[in-house]
Amino acid sequence: MNKKLVAILLTLLLTVTVVMSGCAKKEEPKAAMTAAAKNAMQMTSYEMKSKVVLEDLQINIPEVAGDPSVTQAMTMLKNAEITMDGMYQADPQQMEMKMGINLKGDMAMSFNIDMVMTQDTIYVKVPSIPMLPLPEDVVGKYLKMDLKELAEQSGETFSPETMDTEKTQKFANELLEALLSEYDQTKYFKEINAKDAGLPEGVDAKQVVQFFVTNENVNEALEILVNKVAPKVVDIAGKEEYREMLGLTQEDIDTAKAELSELNQEDFKAGLEEMKKYLKINTFSINTAIDKNDFPAYQDVALNVEFNEPETSESVKVAIKGSTQYLNINKKQEFKIGIPKDADVITMEQFEESMSELGAY
Repeated sequence: MNKKLVAILLTLLLTVTVVMSGCAKKEEPKAAMTAAAKNAMQMTSYEMKSKVVLEDLQINIPEVAGDPSVTQAMTMLKNAEITMDGMYQADPQQMEMKMGINLKGDMAMSFNIDMVMTQDTIYVKVPSIPMLPLPEDVVGKYLKMDLKELAEQSGETFSPETMDTEKTQKFANELLEALLSEYDQTKYFKEINAKDAGLPEGVDAKQVVQFFVTNENVNEALEILVNKVAPKVVDIAGKEEYREMLGLTQEDIDTAKAELSELNQEDFKAGLEEMKKYLKINTFSINTAIDKNDFPAYQDVALNVEFNEPETSESVKVAIKGSTQYLNINKKQEFKIGIPKDADVITMEQFEESMSELGAY
Protein backbone atom coordinates (compact mmCIF):
# COMPACT_ATOMS: atom_id res chain seq x y z
CA MET A 1 0.00 0.00 0.00
CA ASN A 2 1.55 3.31 -1.04
CA LYS A 3 2.14 6.19 1.36
CA LYS A 4 -0.44 8.43 -0.35
CA LEU A 5 -3.23 5.88 0.19
CA VAL A 6 -2.17 5.37 3.82
CA ALA A 7 -2.33 9.13 4.38
CA ILE A 8 -5.82 9.33 2.86
CA LEU A 9 -7.09 6.44 5.01
CA LEU A 10 -5.61 7.98 8.17
CA THR A 11 -7.19 11.33 7.33
CA LEU A 12 -10.58 9.67 6.85
CA LEU A 13 -10.17 7.75 10.10
CA LEU A 14 -9.30 10.91 12.03
CA THR A 15 -12.23 12.77 10.47
CA VAL A 16 -14.69 10.02 11.44
CA THR A 17 -13.21 9.91 14.95
CA VAL A 18 -13.67 13.66 15.42
CA VAL A 19 -17.24 13.55 14.10
CA MET A 20 -18.14 10.56 16.25
CA SER A 21 -16.61 12.11 19.37
CA GLY A 22 -18.61 15.27 18.71
CA CYS A 23 -21.80 13.26 18.38
CA ALA A 24 -21.02 11.35 21.55
CA LYS A 25 -20.99 14.60 23.49
CA LYS A 26 -24.61 15.26 22.53
CA GLU A 27 -26.56 14.12 25.56
CA GLU A 28 -30.17 13.17 26.15
CA PRO A 29 -32.28 16.36 26.49
CA LYS A 30 -32.87 16.16 30.24
CA ALA A 31 -29.26 15.28 31.04
CA ALA A 32 -28.01 18.04 28.72
CA MET A 33 -30.22 20.71 30.32
CA THR A 34 -29.28 19.55 33.83
CA ALA A 35 -25.57 19.66 33.02
CA ALA A 36 -25.86 23.09 31.38
CA ALA A 37 -27.82 24.47 34.33
CA LYS A 38 -25.14 23.23 36.72
CA ASN A 39 -22.37 24.66 34.56
CA ALA A 40 -24.14 28.02 34.58
CA MET A 41 -23.62 28.09 38.33
CA GLN A 42 -19.89 27.66 37.77
CA MET A 43 -19.49 30.74 35.60
CA THR A 44 -17.04 33.08 37.31
CA SER A 45 -17.55 35.94 34.84
CA TYR A 46 -19.74 36.75 31.86
CA GLU A 47 -21.45 39.39 29.78
CA MET A 48 -25.24 39.18 29.63
CA LYS A 49 -27.93 40.51 27.30
CA SER A 50 -31.55 40.00 28.39
CA LYS A 51 -34.94 41.13 27.17
CA VAL A 52 -38.49 40.61 28.44
CA VAL A 53 -41.51 41.59 26.33
CA LEU A 54 -45.13 41.63 27.47
CA GLU A 55 -46.60 40.63 24.12
CA ASP A 56 -50.23 40.51 25.13
CA LEU A 57 -52.38 41.59 28.07
CA GLN A 58 -56.16 41.29 27.92
CA ILE A 59 -58.45 41.76 30.92
CA ASN A 60 -62.10 41.04 30.32
CA ILE A 61 -63.48 41.86 33.77
CA PRO A 62 -66.16 44.63 33.62
CA GLU A 63 -65.48 46.27 37.00
CA VAL A 64 -61.75 46.38 36.23
CA ALA A 65 -61.65 46.87 32.48
CA GLY A 66 -64.06 49.82 32.76
CA ASP A 67 -61.65 51.75 34.96
CA PRO A 68 -59.86 54.42 32.81
CA SER A 69 -56.65 54.11 34.84
CA VAL A 70 -56.61 50.34 34.27
CA THR A 71 -57.24 50.82 30.56
CA GLN A 72 -54.38 53.32 30.37
CA ALA A 73 -52.06 51.00 32.28
CA MET A 74 -52.92 48.06 29.99
CA THR A 75 -52.24 50.18 26.91
CA MET A 76 -48.83 51.18 28.27
CA LEU A 77 -47.91 47.68 29.38
CA LYS A 78 -48.89 45.87 26.19
CA ASN A 79 -45.71 45.27 24.18
CA ALA A 80 -43.69 46.87 26.98
CA GLU A 81 -40.03 45.89 26.90
CA ILE A 82 -37.44 45.57 29.61
CA THR A 83 -33.84 45.11 28.51
CA MET A 84 -30.92 44.28 30.78
CA ASP A 85 -27.34 44.37 29.54
CA GLY A 86 -24.63 43.74 32.04
CA MET A 87 -21.40 42.13 33.17
CA TYR A 88 -20.40 40.06 36.18
CA GLN A 89 -17.23 38.82 37.79
CA ALA A 90 -16.88 36.78 40.96
CA ASP A 91 -13.42 37.91 42.13
CA PRO A 92 -13.34 40.68 43.08
CA GLN A 93 -17.12 40.59 43.14
CA GLN A 94 -18.64 43.18 40.86
CA MET A 95 -21.70 43.43 38.67
CA GLU A 96 -23.07 46.21 36.53
CA MET A 97 -26.40 46.40 34.74
CA LYS A 98 -27.97 48.79 32.27
CA MET A 99 -31.73 48.39 32.45
CA GLY A 100 -33.94 49.89 29.75
CA ILE A 101 -37.69 50.29 30.23
CA ASN A 102 -39.79 51.01 27.14
CA LEU A 103 -43.53 51.58 27.53
CA LYS A 104 -45.84 51.75 24.52
CA GLY A 105 -49.23 53.26 23.66
CA ASP A 106 -50.44 56.86 23.75
CA MET A 107 -48.38 57.54 26.88
CA ALA A 108 -45.23 55.95 25.49
CA MET A 109 -42.01 56.61 27.37
CA SER A 110 -38.52 55.19 27.69
CA PHE A 111 -35.89 55.53 30.36
CA ASN A 112 -32.76 53.76 31.56
CA ILE A 113 -31.51 52.79 34.99
CA ASP A 114 -27.84 51.93 35.52
CA MET A 115 -26.77 49.83 38.49
CA VAL A 116 -23.46 48.71 39.96
CA MET A 117 -23.12 46.20 42.78
CA THR A 118 -20.11 45.07 44.80
CA GLN A 119 -20.00 42.68 47.75
CA ASP A 120 -21.42 45.20 50.21
CA THR A 121 -22.60 48.22 48.19
CA ILE A 122 -25.11 48.97 45.46
CA TYR A 123 -25.11 52.09 43.27
CA VAL A 124 -28.23 53.13 41.33
CA LYS A 125 -28.09 55.97 38.82
CA VAL A 126 -31.05 58.29 39.33
CA PRO A 127 -32.83 58.32 35.95
CA SER A 128 -34.62 61.07 34.11
CA ILE A 129 -38.19 59.78 33.94
CA PRO A 130 -40.88 61.51 31.87
CA MET A 131 -43.94 62.53 33.94
CA LEU A 132 -41.93 62.06 37.15
CA PRO A 133 -39.96 65.24 37.84
CA LEU A 134 -36.90 64.70 40.00
CA PRO A 135 -34.53 67.35 41.37
CA GLU A 136 -31.91 68.33 38.80
CA ASP A 137 -29.13 67.95 41.36
CA VAL A 138 -29.84 64.21 41.80
CA VAL A 139 -30.66 63.15 38.21
CA GLY A 140 -27.62 61.45 36.73
CA LYS A 141 -26.02 60.88 40.13
CA TYR A 142 -25.42 57.43 41.61
CA LEU A 143 -27.38 56.77 44.79
CA LYS A 144 -25.04 54.80 47.05
CA MET A 145 -26.62 52.27 49.40
CA ASP A 146 -24.86 50.14 51.97
CA LEU A 147 -26.36 46.63 51.97
CA LYS A 148 -25.75 46.21 55.70
CA GLU A 149 -27.56 49.45 56.49
CA LEU A 150 -30.45 48.54 54.19
CA ALA A 151 -30.86 45.21 55.98
CA GLU A 152 -30.82 46.87 59.40
CA GLN A 153 -33.39 49.47 58.31
CA SER A 154 -35.76 46.68 57.28
CA GLY A 155 -35.30 44.92 60.62
CA GLU A 156 -33.03 42.21 59.24
CA THR A 157 -29.45 41.25 59.90
CA PHE A 158 -27.06 41.51 56.99
CA SER A 159 -24.95 38.41 56.55
CA PRO A 160 -21.87 38.51 54.30
CA GLU A 161 -22.73 34.91 53.46
CA THR A 162 -25.64 36.11 51.34
CA MET A 163 -23.01 37.48 48.94
CA ASP A 164 -20.84 34.34 49.05
CA THR A 165 -20.94 33.41 45.35
CA GLU A 166 -19.31 30.00 45.84
CA LYS A 167 -21.86 28.97 48.45
CA THR A 168 -24.71 30.49 46.41
CA GLN A 169 -23.64 28.49 43.35
CA LYS A 170 -23.46 25.28 45.39
CA PHE A 171 -26.94 25.95 46.78
CA ALA A 172 -28.32 26.66 43.31
CA ASN A 173 -26.80 23.44 41.99
CA GLU A 174 -28.57 21.40 44.64
CA LEU A 175 -31.87 23.14 43.91
CA LEU A 176 -31.55 22.49 40.18
CA GLU A 177 -30.79 18.84 40.80
CA ALA A 178 -33.85 18.56 43.04
CA LEU A 179 -36.06 20.25 40.47
CA LEU A 180 -34.99 18.62 37.22
CA SER A 181 -34.48 15.11 38.59
CA GLU A 182 -38.17 14.67 39.35
CA TYR A 183 -39.52 15.45 35.87
CA ASP A 184 -39.75 12.64 33.31
CA GLN A 185 -37.72 13.21 30.15
CA THR A 186 -40.34 11.92 27.73
CA LYS A 187 -43.10 14.14 29.15
CA TYR A 188 -41.27 17.40 29.83
CA PHE A 189 -38.11 17.54 27.70
CA LYS A 190 -37.32 17.41 24.00
CA GLU A 191 -34.58 18.39 21.59
CA ILE A 192 -35.07 21.29 19.17
CA ASN A 193 -33.27 21.68 15.87
CA ALA A 194 -30.89 24.61 16.27
CA LYS A 195 -32.03 26.00 12.92
CA ASP A 196 -35.63 26.17 14.19
CA ALA A 197 -34.81 27.62 17.61
CA GLY A 198 -34.60 31.28 16.53
CA LEU A 199 -31.13 31.72 17.99
CA PRO A 200 -29.59 35.20 17.72
CA GLU A 201 -26.54 35.77 15.56
CA GLY A 202 -23.34 34.69 17.25
CA VAL A 203 -24.82 31.83 19.28
CA ASP A 204 -23.06 28.63 18.21
CA ALA A 205 -25.08 25.83 19.81
CA LYS A 206 -24.19 22.17 19.65
CA GLN A 207 -27.60 21.31 21.11
CA VAL A 208 -30.90 23.03 21.94
CA VAL A 209 -33.14 21.50 24.60
CA GLN A 210 -36.68 22.46 25.57
CA PHE A 211 -38.48 22.01 28.88
CA PHE A 212 -42.24 22.40 28.44
CA VAL A 213 -45.55 22.18 30.27
CA THR A 214 -48.91 21.80 28.51
CA ASN A 215 -52.56 21.51 29.46
CA GLU A 216 -52.14 17.75 29.38
CA ASN A 217 -49.32 17.57 31.94
CA VAL A 218 -49.80 20.72 34.03
CA ASN A 219 -51.62 18.92 36.86
CA GLU A 220 -48.92 16.30 37.12
CA ALA A 221 -46.22 18.98 36.89
CA LEU A 222 -47.74 20.87 39.84
CA GLU A 223 -48.16 17.66 41.85
CA ILE A 224 -44.48 16.86 41.30
CA LEU A 225 -43.52 20.41 42.27
CA VAL A 226 -45.50 20.36 45.52
CA ASN A 227 -45.15 16.74 46.61
CA LYS A 228 -41.65 15.84 45.42
CA VAL A 229 -39.62 18.94 44.65
CA ALA A 230 -40.79 21.20 47.51
CA PRO A 231 -39.81 18.77 50.33
CA LYS A 232 -36.36 18.41 48.79
CA VAL A 233 -36.00 22.18 48.53
CA VAL A 234 -36.91 22.61 52.20
CA ASP A 235 -34.37 19.94 53.20
CA ILE A 236 -31.66 21.67 51.16
CA ALA A 237 -32.51 25.11 52.58
CA GLY A 238 -32.47 23.57 56.06
CA LYS A 239 -28.82 22.58 55.85
CA GLU A 240 -26.75 24.49 58.37
CA GLU A 241 -24.42 25.83 55.66
CA TYR A 242 -27.34 27.48 53.84
CA ARG A 243 -29.69 28.62 56.62
CA GLU A 244 -27.70 31.71 57.58
CA MET A 245 -27.10 32.58 53.95
CA LEU A 246 -30.86 32.53 53.35
CA GLY A 247 -31.68 34.30 56.59
CA LEU A 248 -33.74 31.35 57.85
CA THR A 249 -34.07 29.82 61.28
CA GLN A 250 -34.61 26.18 62.19
CA GLU A 251 -38.13 27.18 63.21
CA ASP A 252 -38.77 28.46 59.66
CA ILE A 253 -37.64 25.12 58.24
CA ASP A 254 -39.71 23.09 60.71
CA THR A 255 -42.81 25.17 59.92
CA ALA A 256 -42.36 24.66 56.17
CA LYS A 257 -41.94 20.91 56.63
CA ALA A 258 -45.04 20.72 58.81
CA GLU A 259 -47.13 22.63 56.27
CA LEU A 260 -46.05 20.31 53.46
CA SER A 261 -46.66 17.16 55.49
CA GLU A 262 -50.09 18.39 56.58
CA LEU A 263 -51.23 19.14 53.04
CA ASN A 264 -54.53 17.40 52.35
CA GLN A 265 -53.86 15.48 49.15
CA GLU A 266 -57.52 14.99 48.30
CA ASP A 267 -58.21 18.71 48.57
CA PHE A 268 -55.04 19.49 46.66
CA LYS A 269 -55.95 17.19 43.76
CA ALA A 270 -59.51 18.48 43.77
CA GLY A 271 -58.11 21.99 43.52
CA LEU A 272 -56.00 20.99 40.54
CA GLU A 273 -59.02 19.51 38.79
CA GLU A 274 -61.00 22.67 39.52
CA MET A 275 -58.14 24.72 38.08
CA LYS A 276 -58.62 22.99 34.72
CA LYS A 277 -61.89 24.87 34.34
CA TYR A 278 -60.10 28.20 34.59
CA LEU A 279 -56.56 27.76 33.30
CA LYS A 280 -55.50 27.21 29.71
CA ILE A 281 -51.82 26.95 28.87
CA ASN A 282 -51.29 27.89 25.25
CA THR A 283 -47.51 27.89 25.65
CA PHE A 284 -45.01 27.40 28.44
CA SER A 285 -41.53 26.47 27.30
CA ILE A 286 -37.90 27.12 28.15
CA ASN A 287 -35.35 26.62 25.37
CA THR A 288 -31.68 26.29 26.31
CA ALA A 289 -28.94 26.52 23.69
CA ILE A 290 -25.84 24.68 24.88
CA ASP A 291 -22.43 25.56 23.47
CA LYS A 292 -19.42 23.31 22.88
CA ASN A 293 -18.23 23.89 26.46
CA ASP A 294 -21.59 22.79 27.87
CA PHE A 295 -22.52 26.30 29.00
CA PRO A 296 -26.05 27.64 28.40
CA ALA A 297 -25.06 30.29 25.84
CA TYR A 298 -28.66 31.36 25.25
CA GLN A 299 -32.03 30.75 26.86
CA ASP A 300 -35.53 31.91 26.03
CA VAL A 301 -38.83 31.56 27.83
CA ALA A 302 -42.31 31.72 26.26
CA LEU A 303 -45.45 31.94 28.41
CA ASN A 304 -48.96 32.33 27.02
CA VAL A 305 -51.81 31.53 29.43
CA GLU A 306 -55.51 32.30 29.77
CA PHE A 307 -57.70 32.38 32.86
CA ASN A 308 -61.41 32.00 32.19
CA GLU A 309 -64.38 32.07 34.57
CA PRO A 310 -67.01 29.76 33.00
CA GLU A 311 -69.94 31.18 34.94
CA THR A 312 -69.31 34.89 34.26
CA SER A 313 -67.26 34.68 31.04
CA GLU A 314 -64.64 36.90 32.66
CA SER A 315 -61.13 36.26 31.38
CA VAL A 316 -57.51 37.35 31.54
CA LYS A 317 -54.86 36.56 28.96
CA VAL A 318 -51.13 37.10 29.42
CA ALA A 319 -48.33 36.43 26.94
CA ILE A 320 -44.69 37.03 27.87
CA LYS A 321 -41.44 36.25 26.09
CA GLY A 322 -37.99 36.58 27.54
CA SER A 323 -34.44 35.73 26.53
CA THR A 324 -30.90 35.85 27.92
CA GLN A 325 -27.64 35.50 26.05
CA TYR A 326 -24.32 34.90 27.79
CA LEU A 327 -21.07 36.06 26.18
CA ASN A 328 -17.37 36.05 27.11
CA ILE A 329 -17.98 33.34 29.70
CA ASN A 330 -15.14 33.01 32.24
CA LYS A 331 -13.13 35.72 30.49
CA LYS A 332 -11.82 39.04 31.79
CA GLN A 333 -14.63 41.59 31.74
CA GLU A 334 -14.16 45.19 30.63
CA PHE A 335 -16.72 47.01 32.76
CA LYS A 336 -18.33 49.95 30.99
CA ILE A 337 -19.64 51.82 34.03
CA GLY A 338 -17.11 50.80 36.66
CA ILE A 339 -17.26 51.92 40.29
CA PRO A 340 -18.77 55.45 40.30
CA LYS A 341 -16.44 58.26 41.35
CA ASP A 342 -17.14 60.17 44.57
CA ALA A 343 -18.09 63.29 42.59
CA ASP A 344 -20.87 61.31 40.90
CA VAL A 345 -22.23 59.75 44.10
CA ILE A 346 -24.89 60.90 46.56
CA THR A 347 -26.02 59.32 49.80
CA MET A 348 -29.55 58.37 50.71
CA GLU A 349 -29.67 61.32 53.11
CA GLN A 350 -28.72 63.74 50.33
CA PHE A 351 -31.30 62.21 48.01
CA GLU A 352 -34.07 62.48 50.62
CA GLU A 353 -33.10 66.07 51.35
CA SER A 354 -33.37 67.04 47.68
CA MET A 355 -36.69 65.24 47.37
CA SER A 356 -38.08 66.98 50.44
CA GLU A 357 -37.13 70.36 48.98
CA LEU A 358 -39.10 69.41 45.90
CA GLY A 359 -42.04 68.50 48.09
CA ALA A 360 -41.96 64.82 47.15
CA TYR A 361 -41.29 63.70 50.76
